[in-house]
Amino acid sequence: MDFTFTEEQQAAVEAAKAVFGPVAPDSVPSPALTPGAVADDFDRALWSKLNDADLLSLLLAPEHGGAGLDAIALCLVLRESAKALARVPLLEHTATAVAVQTYGSDELKEQILPRAARGELVLTAASAGRTGHDPAQLAVSARRDTDTWILDGTQTGVPWAHNADHIAVPAHTPQGRTVIAVLPHPHEGLSLAEQISTTGERLGELHLDSVRLDPQQIIETDEAWDRLHQLLTTGTCALALGLGERVLRMTGDYTSKREQFGYPVATFQAVAVQAADRYIDLRAMEATLWQAAWRISTQADGALPTAGDIAVAKIWASEGVRRVVQTAQHLHGGFGADTDYPLHRYHAWAKQLELSLGPAAAHEETLGDLLAAHPLG
Repeated sequence: MDFTFTEEQQAAVEAAKAVFGPVAPDSVPSPALTPGAVADDFDRALWSKLNDADLLSLLLAPEHGGAGLDAIALCLVLRESAKALARVPLLEHTATAVAVQTYGSDELKEQILPRAARGELVLTAASAGRTGHDPAQLAVSARRDTDTWILDGTQTGVPWAHNADHIAVPAHTPQGRTVIAVLPHPHEGLSLAEQISTTGERLGELHLDSVRLDPQQIIETDEAWDRLHQLLTTGTCALALGLGERVLRMTGDYTSKREQFGYPVATFQAVAVQAADRYIDLRAMEATLWQAAWRISTQADGALPTAGDIAVAKIWASEGVRRVVQTAQHLHGGFGADTDYPLHRYHAWAKQLELSLGPAAAHEETLGDLLAAHPLG
């Protein structure tokens, strides 16, 4: 098996490092130091730099102003963004744009994709449902009324909703099908209530009250929501990996300099063993991430459906990022809680990623159901 990244994917990584490398974690607003939301908007200056580096159109086809790369390239870029705690809707924007490109009407593509490729339109997606535990598509109903669609319901925890120009909202029809409404914001019948994430960022509780949309704003392809949700989930695993890698590097640097009894604490066996365990976590997170991203990119057949590989990646990402950050806090001692040191920011972001991914036990149950339905030979 060849795990080497292509030249195009490696070029995307280098471009990402050039954009995210200068971002100082100390410059990221801290939820511990800011009452309420840490900011009213995402980092527009960084967003502009991503556009200049052609990273906002990474997965779009050349005819829409993109590079035509795949989910692996996106995950490589997201991995770098998490190391810098980049406050931009890169994952949600890219995933929604790909869904429009793949399944949207010609009118919708023309309306959204050229400007989204240049970062002039900001896209996001609602994927948490009404409670954060139920399937997102069940939180909103969609019914056809002659030449319009009518949507009602609530979606919670929508990232960057207050600053997005379009929000992809999954909904269920009376026939039990799932559609995606590409909803302009603002729009009549749409209201947003402010929610605050663990990172201190603004989330939106999206309320839809008889929202009317034209048919071209609805994506009706049956598989569209599953594919969009898979990309959002796998991208979140990539964020968890990048954050964990940066935190373990910070821990290694700190324990190599911090001395007790005349020796760096990194030389103590108990410290080295804990760091080694977390390194193993990260390598497992990485291997399962690339397997999931590869399945999404290629739609290759496997012993299990693609959802099985994504479930495995989610299990490792959810558990792994928590263990890495907890060990880092332990090995930093009281210094890890010092708000003059950036580790507390990474801790808050790791907790938000863990909450976004959901508990590993739930993903293990999903994996068990898939194994029962598709016995391995």
